[in-house]
Amino acid sequence: MTDLRVGSTDFNPASTLLDGADIAPLLEPFDAIPGLSLSNRFVMAPMTRKFSPGNVPGGDVADYYAKRAPSLGLIVTEGTYVDEYSAGASSRVPVFYGDEPLSGWRTVVDAVHARGGRIIPQLWHLGATRIPGAGPIPDAPVVSPSGIGLSGEQVGEPAGAATIASIVDAFVRAAVTAKEVGFDGIELHGAHGYLLDQFIWEKTNRRTDTYGGSIANRMRISAEIVVAIRERVGADFPISYRFSQWKTGHYDARIANSPDEIEQMLTPLVEAGVSMLHVSTRRYWQPAFDGSARTLAGWTKQVTGLPVIALGSIGVASPFGSNPAEQQPSLSLAPLLDLFERNEFDLVALGRAVLADPQWVAKVASGDLDAIRPYYKGIESVLV
Repeated sequence: MTDLRVGSTDFNPASTLLDGADIAPLLEPFDAIPGLSLSNRFVMAPMTRKFSPGNVPGGDVADYYAKRAPSLGLIVTEGTYVDEYSAGASSRVPVFYGDEPLSGWRTVVDAVHARGGRIIPQLWHLGATRIPGAGPIPDAPVVSPSGIGLSGEQVGEPAGAATIASIVDAFVRAAVTAKEVGFDGIELHGAHGYLLDQFIWEKTNRRTDTYGGSIANRMRISAEIVVAIRERVGADFPISYRFSQWKTGHYDARIANSPDEIEQMLTPLVEAGVSMLHVSTRRYWQPAFDGSARTLAGWTKQVTGLPVIALGSIGVASPFGSNPAEQQPSLSLAPLLDLFERNEFDLVALGRAVLADPQWVAKVASGDLDAIRPYYKGIESVLV
């Protein structure tokens, strides 16, 4: 494999991480989410690895999460397919239904709790990004709001009322199952161009019924899922909702073009009963809209008042999906702390940094920067 290890030439991430920044505020406990107390502000972001053959998370998956539990406030698992015929496209991604997969997830939960961690599953449906004929159910159709893929291509027929009802039910059953299994909450994957996001994005949602048109209508299926989950799990079971402007392969895509539009988008989720919002960006520090320095996480917190998770190339040298030319000149956490002090977010999600080094937070906290194992492309294939 090609070694793209950061720092293998003259770029040393360890020398620039702190840069005078005091991360003590991010190490403080957080208990503003009903039903969930966190030991610190760091969250493990969901990362698909395809290490679950037969769609079953095995003992190695439990070990993988358990290793990262002690130094993180919260773990969000890799995306796991809900029990809807067309949700998935791989026999190596874990599912969230069936006796054997759920037994595996119980082992994961027990292993994380034994190390003092908190963990929630990310519930996932691929929608139009599913490749026809792919597993785990090869003959399943491609399901999407308007039968349109991310590049505008025709991929199938628009989802009918019965299919939409089955999608809602699948997410609700998964959330109820998560509570029964012992998870500390759930996250709905409404980002990156997958099914729920396809309903939100005008380019992939051309419907003329109550699920299309206005931003409120395009948010309807997500809001209906949250309402139904909240009715089943009660007031104190956390529901996180992850969203993004960008889509896989479409990094300039936008749902909202102004603070007013982001408020219109998120208000239905707030009214439905979400507990927190997970804002996925490629560069956490960039302003969301012209005319303001506030980030997308900052606007999300401003217009909703809910706890917010910020994400976007924290602790790594280049943005997700970028090329080496986009490498950051510094990995300093000082801008992150500045945004935190300005109340733009409450929690910090780490992806590739904590994938490469399970003890990244502990090492940064102790100042043992030279001991940090940096991320390089391909490292995910050798890590458990």
